[in-house]
Amino acid sequence: MTETIQLFVTCILDTLYPQVGEAVVSVLERCGVQVAFPAGQTCCGQPAFNAGLRGEARPMAQHTIRTFEQAPGRVVVPSGSCAAMIRHGYLELFAGDADWLPRAQALAARTFEFSEFLVDGLGVSDVGAVFDGTLTYHSSCHLLRELGVDRQPHLLLANVRGARLVELPGTQECCGFGGVFSVEQPAISSAMLERKLDNIQSTGADVVVACDSGCVTNINGGLRRGGRSPRVVHIAEILAGVGR
Repeated sequence: MTETIQLFVTCILDTLYPQVGEAVVSVLERCGVQVAFPAGQTCCGQPAFNAGLRGEARPMAQHTIRTFEQAPGRVVVPSGSCAAMIRHGYLELFAGDADWLPRAQALAARTFEFSEFLVDGLGVSDVGAVFDGTLTYHSSCHLLRELGVDRQPHLLLANVRGARLVELPGTQECCGFGGVFSVEQPAISSAMLERKLDNIQSTGADVVVACDSGCVTNINGGLRRGGRSPRVVHIAEILAGVGR
């Protein structure tokens, strides 16, 4: 029987990168999964939560929980930061709440980041992707530190036919985005981004791959402003064969 998963597409993908959402669906369907999209989904509440605005984050989190309670099956999120918010942030947000904490825990237990779901959820490490060029991988903060997901994207990229995968120096270092951090601490954020750009340039890669669109946006902005040639794409685009 074909599994149906629920896609939580995230705000940035929905607003700025609909093609990434399409790539996610394409890869999942190629792996034999049926994709559903709960239409009522909105922001998970992470920006408010990270800014310390817990009162504003709670209604958004409650709405997300209600929406996915009506949609059975595993939830796949093409973003380490949003997946981490649901898996960890919600448990902190509703700690001590006898009504909402169990509901948050139930949603957290069935939520997976995209690359994590492919490798650990489906047991798939080769999706038949092809790329002619050199790739390097940037480890986004929430994905690596909060979810502990690192082996999975590396494994998927290592199995892309025709691609040469090179290590990014300082791959685990933040690109400087950090959501509201880049707004509140622009000087520090810019310095962090500049170091990331220098490390990217040193790899000679054609394309930088990331699993979070916030990182994609921030690093691409720095590359373009500096007239540098590499570009950054979401891992789903490489796996779907549209990140050329």
